[in-house]
Amino acid sequence: GEPADGAAAAPAAAPVAAVSATPVAPTGPLTIPDWFHVDADAQTVHMTLTAGGTPPWHYNDAQHGGQAITVPEGYTVTIDLINEDPVMAHSLGISALAPPFAGIVEPIAVFDGSMTENPRSMIDGTMPGETETVTFVAETAGSYTVVCYIPGHSLTGMWLYFNVSSDGSVGVQGA
Repeated sequence: GEPADGAAAAPAAAPVAAVSATPVAPTGPLTIPDWFHVDADAQTVHMTLTAGGTPPWHYNDAQHGGQAITVPEGYTVTIDLINEDPVMAHSLGISALAPPFAGIVEPIAVFDGSMTENPRSMIDGTMPGETETVTFVAETAGSYTVVCYIPGHSLTGMWLYFNVSSDGSVGVQGA
């Protein structure tokens, strides 16, 4: 029989991952994936971050800080943002804000030139099929994030860790 108060009648809810929980950065060795190029002589890093696909809110198939990018302090960094999302604008910027993110992240670039144009705009951001390039000097060592500033996108997981190393470390964890 069923209890009189009906408590057993409702099925148990499936566990839901807590979005508000502080995420944990990937660990393991720094690797050099095919989308990441380092020129130690020129002190440059050039990377391609692709947005879109499945799931839609990611960079290079990573969400919620699933990758940690590390570049050496003082290097010139170039990021090509390719938007392969068939319907939605995306953006990127290097932010000093730490996860978890709220629905809207203020587009304040840590380094001059480290944010795409119109980063919060669904009509003037990096539109479907477009590529936008940012170039900046990673002038201060520290822990930052790569964030999509389109409202709600960082909340749904469109961000990665971005570290500037003081010891020359370079590469990607979790790729």
